[in-house]
Amino acid sequence: MQANSLLTQDELDFIQNMQHSPQLNRADPMSSLLVNGDRRIQSLLTRLVANEQVTLQAQFNNQQISFPLQLVEDEFHALHLQLGSPEIYEDGPMLRPWRLSMDQPSALLDDHGQQSGLWVRDISFKGTLLEVRGLATAPARFELRFAPGGIPPIELHGVLSRRIGSDLAAYDLSQTPPEETERLRDYILQAHRRAHPELHTQVSS
Repeated sequence: MQANSLLTQDELDFIQNMQHSPQLNRADPMSSLLVNGDRRIQSLLTRLVANEQVTLQAQFNNQQISFPLQLVEDEFHALHLQLGSPEIYEDGPMLRPWRLSMDQPSALLDDHGQQSGLWVRDISFKGTLLEVRGLATAPARFELRFAPGGIPPIELHGVLSRRIGSDLAAYDLSQTPPEETERLRDYILQAHRRAHPELHTQVSS
């Protein structure tokens, strides 16, 4: 039986496009996690991830890297464990999120892409240190966009933690929408990769 008697040309074209889709063929080695072991352990781990916050942690020099585990469902309704973007912490008297210090302060932008008068000096996925320029005082809160180096803007919601002198202020970013926090974590991960290439060296195929 000929193929065209089973499928129309449109259906064949659709299947061909699906097979060559870069989205389907692109694999992120950091995203999927294969768990081998006793079925009871796999079942326990699956139930924990479904109902609790479960993380995979590693120590590196004076840093702690914490990967959130998530359950994702594929198109066949099978569940898989997946690694989320890591949270990176610095060891010390207190465990605190790893902060990216900007080479040059980066202006936070308003809805129209204009500079707001608040400039990022340091940033982590939980907070930021801002330089205040041209404003009478640091605002109590803000909803602005972070777009250093022309990256797609990340929407940040900041709440004032403390003022530091006349031109610096620290803000808590916990009110930032979860999807934007995930994008911020990914941006910080890329910066951490540049700062610590020995940790992120990829195995060449």
